[in-house]
Amino acid sequence: MRISIIVAMDENGGIGFENHLPWHLPEDLKRFNRLTMGHHLILGRKTYQSIGRVLPGRRMIVMTRNPDTQYAGVDVVPSLEAAINLAESRGDDEVFIGGGSEVYRSVLPITDRIYLTRVHAQTQADVFFPEFDPSEWIEISSEQLGADEKNQYPTTYTILERVCAKHVRG
Repeated sequence: MRISIIVAMDENGGIGFENHLPWHLPEDLKRFNRLTMGHHLILGRKTYQSIGRVLPGRRMIVMTRNPDTQYAGVDVVPSLEAAINLAESRGDDEVFIGGGSEVYRSVLPITDRIYLTRVHAQTQADVFFPEFDPSEWIEISSEQLGADEKNQYPTTYTILERVCAKHVRG
């Protein structure tokens, strides 16, 4: 099973501000929906709460250390390993990691692909994507979109693949 991160970040690596996205980009949301549809989507508790609902057409898995947490229509697990094992046991061929920062940091060493939206702006952010070594990744596609009346910033959609499978899943 492929483990994929899906993330939008600004030029400084910012991914969120006060538990929300710091931009309005409907085209990026359409891309997110298209890519994750029919797959498992793993999120941290805060990220799930910022979305506030189950996204149709996906199996949502929320990671939290609190064993009493429950959300209707969502699988709640205590760890990344449990989340990935659950998606794999259900036969998913690609699982998507949708944040937040701590979840990205923990999954980055075992990630196979990154679906990156680079927002060409410096926004106000209080949550950042973890640093990663670009030499471990190869760009397999890239598409640029300009800003318009609906999308406030220009963006570049890039797909990165890990150069070599150095990681081992347990």
